[in-house]
Amino acid sequence: QVQLVESGGGLVQAGGSLRLSCAASGRTFSRYVMGWFRQAPGKEREFVASISWSTGRTYYADSVKGRFIISRDNAKNTVYLQMKGLKPEDTALYYCAQGIFEGKSLDPDRYDYWGQGAQVTVSS
Repeated sequence: QVQLVESGGGLVQAGGSLRLSCAASGRTFSRYVMGWFRQAPGKEREFVASISWSTGRTYYADSVKGRFIISRDNAKNTVYLQMKGLKPEDTALYYCAQGIFEGKSLDPDRYDYWGQGAQVTVSS
């Protein structure tokens, strides 16, 4: 089993910044993807960004390109989501997820393990 614990959420004004962290523990795999998803009230869970742990290749949703950066710290088994230029529409519960596959997937069902979520609220 894999445990994922997010931290770093909070309330910020529009235009502000936040950094989310996701620490992974438990079973390890040689190839996997770490992703960030978000879900706003009444909406479906949507892909935000992902990073391949072995190659470092990153992917972003169009809505966050140029504003969010996903990164990893191999030694700490931690993935980060640096968010800048936050907008009220970025308000959501942000989830960290791990998928045991290589490449890119925007489908939440491809991911095997999930954190509990971190709330991000952006005021206008």
